[in-house]
Amino acid sequence: MTEVIIGENESLESALKRFNRKVQYDGILSDFRRHEYYEKPSVKRKKKRATKRRKSLRNSYRALF
Repeated sequence: MTEVIIGENESLESALKRFNRKVQYDGILSDFRRHEYYEKPSVKRKKKRATKRRKSLRNSYRALF
């Protein structure tokens, strides 16, 4: 559970920004989107392989320069 305590002289906008950053850092929204629909195990494996391939290509490209 993400919680933000508002200071005495803190504006609501700054507290909301802090809350959004904390939610982003904790990965709550990405986790929610991942569990929004059921994903077959085969699809999960394909996505995992694709991300692994993408990361390795990115790292090999960086190694060239």
